[in-house]
Amino acid sequence: MTGFSSKPILIDGQGHLLGRLAAIVAKTLLHGQKVVIVRCEGICISGSFFRNKLKYLSFLRKRCNVNPARGPFHFRAPSKIFWRTVRGMLPHKTKRGANALAKLKMFEGIPPPYDRKKRMVVPAALRVLRLNPRRKYCTLGRLGHEVLAHSQGYVAPQDEARGQCSGKALDV
Repeated sequence: MTGFSSKPILIDGQGHLLGRLAAIVAKTLLHGQKVVIVRCEGICISGSFFRNKLKYLSFLRKRCNVNPARGPFHFRAPSKIFWRTVRGMLPHKTKRGANALAKLKMFEGIPPPYDRKKRMVVPAALRVLRLNPRRKYCTLGRLGHEVLAHSQGYVAPQDEARGQCSGKALDV
């Protein structure tokens, strides 16, 4: 992801590893580039689903004893889980880090302004290139749906409709 452009970089999150993609996105944001991540529900985490489930359930138990509404806040949506991961890699309490974080947008599925645009992949963060083929992994979508009770039903119809529209566009 070299070079600077005024247009945002559009990245398809499907099949990328969470930490590696977040590190590359954080560095790009600090350089002043706008970044948009689509299909966050397809971002992968290495390790078995059961292991990641236990880790996230342990994280959910951490809260303020006096008033849990004060935080820490535990996001359920895959896009917000990715956002928090990127935030942990930025100096978000400084003006520079806050400005960088403001240039990041994430979505589940591919919403209409981005469904007709060219999407990039980050080879340095792709699961098929970086992870051992026998290594277990799980996706943020499954983790959010089964552990965190985040609704998964609204992305599938949207993807199906997008697939039909793109199919019509390709049948020219």
